[in-house]
Amino acid sequence: MITHAFTMQLKPGFEEEYKRRHDAIWPELQELLAESGIEEYYIYLHEQTGTLFAFQKLMAGHTTASLPEHPVVKKWWNYMADIMNTHPDHSPVENRLKEVFRLDTK
Repeated sequence: MITHAFTMQLKPGFEEEYKRRHDAIWPELQELLAESGIEEYYIYLHEQTGTLFAFQKLMAGHTTASLPEHPVVKKWWNYMADIMNTHPDHSPVENRLKEVFRLDTK
């Protein structure tokens, strides 16, 4: 299993709206993420700074690299662009994180 970790930035004052939108995630987006090999996806909010910390557990052979070209993903990005930092194409500004420690007790 591959772990992909990154941060994003929420605009001030949109904490509740961000959660509301994700609580009502579109079924077609949820299905697409699962089909691409995302087995688990977590997003945490640092309330003082608006930093979003996210990580995904990816299955071997995942196809997540093609997600940015999918119309449903582009539609979601447009939907979220007003409340977070984005690129001109409305994709979220992601800061990839490098793993520096892992403890596996299994």
